[in-house]
Amino acid sequence: MKTRNTNTNSSASLSKENTNQIKLLLVDDEAGYVNVLANRLNKRGVRVAKAYSGTEAIRILRRNDFDVAVLDLKMEDMDGIEVLKIFKKMDPDLMVIMLTGHGSEEAATYGLEMGAFDYLTKPCELPELLSKIKEAHQKRKTLLKNHLLTR
Repeated sequence: MKTRNTNTNSSASLSKENTNQIKLLLVDDEAGYVNVLANRLNKRGVRVAKAYSGTEAIRILRRNDFDVAVLDLKMEDMDGIEVLKIFKKMDPDLMVIMLTGHGSEEAATYGLEMGAFDYLTKPCELPELLSKIKEAHQKRKTLLKNHLLTR
């Protein structure tokens, strides 16, 4: 598995510590994958909303606030990069972690240029994903705090 930022925690990343406040939007057109991953993250204290398409994810984001989105790069209805661009217009501080298949690192790198927090290569291990979600959540909290201080 390749990640842009290799700073991950050990088994401590599986604990519920610092996850009970994380609101996550999980977007992938593979329903089985979304359901299993959402269940595993929920068990670790992450509040997960599921979207099975880019269009559905945009509708959900219009009605709800999230700290982090985990977004598949390749979906049938909309390209993940297009969804990312819309997400960033809707909520510039939303931290988006792109999921990419093997061989799609170039597209994921473009996603980083478009404002994604980071990317992981599918399939990724749960501890690695959870660690990345926590990092993204912490960055969002810092950004929002800085916005409040500069008002």
